[in-house]
Amino acid sequence: MILFYQPLLPEIQYLDLEESKHCVKVLRKQSGDIIHIVDGKGSFYEAEITVASHKKCEFIVKSKQQDTSHSFKRHIAISPTKNLDRMEWFVEKAVELGVDEISFLNCYHSERKVLKLDRLEKKAISAMKQSVKANLPKLHEIENFSPFVKNQPAEIKCIAFVDFHNPVHFKDKLKAEKETLILIGPEGDFSDEEVKEAESYGFEKVSLGSSRLRTETAGIAAVHLMNLM
Repeated sequence: MILFYQPLLPEIQYLDLEESKHCVKVLRKQSGDIIHIVDGKGSFYEAEITVASHKKCEFIVKSKQQDTSHSFKRHIAISPTKNLDRMEWFVEKAVELGVDEISFLNCYHSERKVLKLDRLEKKAISAMKQSVKANLPKLHEIENFSPFVKNQPAEIKCIAFVDFHNPVHFKDKLKAEKETLILIGPEGDFSDEEVKEAESYGFEKVSLGSSRLRTETAGIAAVHLMNLM
């Protein structure tokens, strides 16, 4: 099923320029054809095209269905990599697997201090449609580590840290229906001071396995484990 994106549904019942071009010029949809749309806020819509214009494809909504695939929030906070392509890959795959929020952390060992969200948001929208999901994750601007960890309300709060003597695996801390937040550090990992600070605010140090993972790989492993619950 091919999905289109219109975040202002049901108030606005037409596709934007890019989506209209794809619908009418590429897929050659015509008036009377049925299309499927997501609003990025948890709803699928079935709609009928009324004006098949490649500049402004208009439609009327025929039915709406709410996505009820999960009832708890999955939040990952990750330090962006120096290579932006790797972070784009992470966002794309995390959205495909399923995640509700992605925050970006500026840590002591972070190599990238500035991050523009525009391209990442486009990657997220594309991945949402491709994986037939109705929820577009919230992408947050990069934030310094200390203020971020102070006021996090998640019921399960973990910090992934490369410590081969730590027997606590992230999968063993997860519980169904519990809002979860996990922190993923930069290539140089979190500093010992950052780990201690996170623990002082209720985060628990966890392992993602015996392998030393790259930042984006660790992020995907964590998202996958959250979705297994």
